[in-house]
Amino acid sequence: MKTDLIPHYQDSPQGQDAEKILRSCVHCGFCNATCPTYQELNDERDGPRGRIYLIKQLLEGGEVTEKTRTHLDRCLTCRSCETTCPSGVKYGRLIDFGRAEIEKKLDRPLNQQFIRWALRRVLPYPQRFGPLLKAGQVLRPIMPEAIKTKIPPKRQLNSPWPAKRHGREMLALAGCVQPGSAANTNIATARVLDKLGITLLEEPNAGCCGAVSYHLGAHDEGLDFMRRNIDAWWPAVEAGVEAIVMTASGCGAMLQDYGYALRYDANYAEKAAKISELTKDISEVLHAEDLTLLSINIRESSGKVAVHCPCTLQHAMQQNDVVEGILQRVGIELTRTKDKHLCCGSAGTYSLLQPEMSQKLLSNKLEALTGGEPDRIVTSNVGCQLHLESKAKVPVQHWIELLDR
Repeated sequence: MKTDLIPHYQDSPQGQDAEKILRSCVHCGFCNATCPTYQELNDERDGPRGRIYLIKQLLEGGEVTEKTRTHLDRCLTCRSCETTCPSGVKYGRLIDFGRAEIEKKLDRPLNQQFIRWALRRVLPYPQRFGPLLKAGQVLRPIMPEAIKTKIPPKRQLNSPWPAKRHGREMLALAGCVQPGSAANTNIATARVLDKLGITLLEEPNAGCCGAVSYHLGAHDEGLDFMRRNIDAWWPAVEAGVEAIVMTASGCGAMLQDYGYALRYDANYAEKAAKISELTKDISEVLHAEDLTLLSINIRESSGKVAVHCPCTLQHAMQQNDVVEGILQRVGIELTRTKDKHLCCGSAGTYSLLQPEMSQKLLSNKLEALTGGEPDRIVTSNVGCQLHLESKAKVPVQHWIELLDR
């Protein structure tokens, strides 16, 4: 793609990076075939190719309007287009850049500003999100149906976190939403790894991965979260931990991009690249282990299982079908699903900011997942878990819990 950037972006390293991504696009349109919003709206501007042109217009000094922002806002950042693209266009990085630049140029209506501010002030902080969630769970019976479905039920905690007792050690990210809404996920992960001779540790000073702020266009705020996590983990990294194990693929995709996000930070670039290198989804970790050590018999108790592979796991972290392989290895019966590449509509804060599109995609995904009449649905990301659970007629949980038996 031919470009003619204005001097402001020609002289900016970030602008030059965006131009490289633009130039790699060959206009083929294969991306539209796998874009959820294009499939629903059939509007070129609501597909990757059209959004690339809108960002190109921004970089070349063209007019940027509310319509421009609307089409970029509708993007899920699912990155299905990246899997499809024959030219390797790094669309996810480009859309993040474009959104951040538009935030600098256009003031949002006050109601939108407040919602986004509130999301950035609550979701990344477990000490704020947790109490609000508990209050919502208490008041859930009297809530309007539209709100009630978004509040996850209380869950009974599994057995305690296993004691540190192995030479092999890995780090886990507690995250921000997961401790309050699905705390069993990391507990189950620690227990499974313990059976495999691996100690899983959580660093209490590590917090939000930065994705909430970063994907909402508040890049500096997101980068600060990243730096704090790097500082928290660095002593353990220097001590030789094997990996940073991710149980929320949305966070995992962000961590694997730390090296790119902080590439121009002289103090953190090298460390950030190391963090990205160490980051692995729990499915990638278990794929390389001897699962016979788990000594479990879970075929009957699990029933038939439908696997939902989040966009961040299959398109960003490139771990498609790994979970299915692990579950089949331990004897779990999987049902057939369809349209695995399409997003469930959760996409971080998308379900809150774009509810109409999000609900359409949720209905499509549940239909695709339940055609084989599963007894439960499993996934690899807390946001997807809560979103699917809001309308599913069968239990929804993280797949690692099936191995904690």
